[in-house]
Amino acid sequence: MATSGSVGFDPANKTVVVTGAGNGIGAGLATALAGRGAKVVVADLDAEGVNRTVATITESGGVALAVPGDAASADGVAAVIAATRDAFGPIDAWFANAGVDRGRGLDAAAADWELSWNVNVMAHVHAARALVPEWLERSGGRFVVTASAAGLLTMLGAPAYSVTKHGAVAFAEWLSATYRHRGIVVQALCPQGVQTRMLSESGPVEEILSHDVALTVETVADEVIAALDSDSFLILPHSEVFDYYQVRAGNTDRWLGGMNKLQQRVDAKTNEIANGL
Repeated sequence: MATSGSVGFDPANKTVVVTGAGNGIGAGLATALAGRGAKVVVADLDAEGVNRTVATITESGGVALAVPGDAASADGVAAVIAATRDAFGPIDAWFANAGVDRGRGLDAAAADWELSWNVNVMAHVHAARALVPEWLERSGGRFVVTASAAGLLTMLGAPAYSVTKHGAVAFAEWLSATYRHRGIVVQALCPQGVQTRMLSESGPVEEILSHDVALTVETVADEVIAALDSDSFLILPHSEVFDYYQVRAGNTDRWLGGMNKLQQRVDAKTNEIANGL
């Protein structure tokens, strides 16, 4: 367990939870952490995906526990934590990876906004409320939020995703500012395009998201493992995201003008598809 005077997190023999670990980045994280000796709890609504990830880990000699269920609600988080403690004891790190991308444009339904808020933001709040008191008693704990580059920049066409991922980064920043002197390390994973189902289903935006190379989930997981050594708040598998982030902060109007040009490209591509061109 890291304390306020130490730096880095060695997964070996630690108990970690990864939400949204049935597929994609979460499955990659769970597998990578288990490969480095962690006892991994694999949580996801997708029971089949959870069992598949656990099978991959155990077949390679790792230790993993399948906990299918909703890790976005307070009750769901409590159930994951209880199952973890029963199997492995206290939790050393929580990888809040579960996320959803729902609704497009101003026509995004209220239900899409509500689901996005609950999964992309409130899931982190529920987990922190349950974990932080114990971590304060133990003088250490790690909370890693998968927030996406959309949480630092924006995601064209996806207002609910963009807004709630910004919220995820903001909550992670608040946690870090509030508790870092008491041994709690918070990190925000903000990748751009990653070769997952979410990317393949993003429509005309996929080409833009893949502009800086869509990384494999294994590459992203390796970047996270490396970042656990430094305790740096931002984990940026696409290094260019930091440059974009600086431009956005330094010249907001220039940034918005560039994003609008990209939106115009998306509009043109959408029209081509609609017209069968």
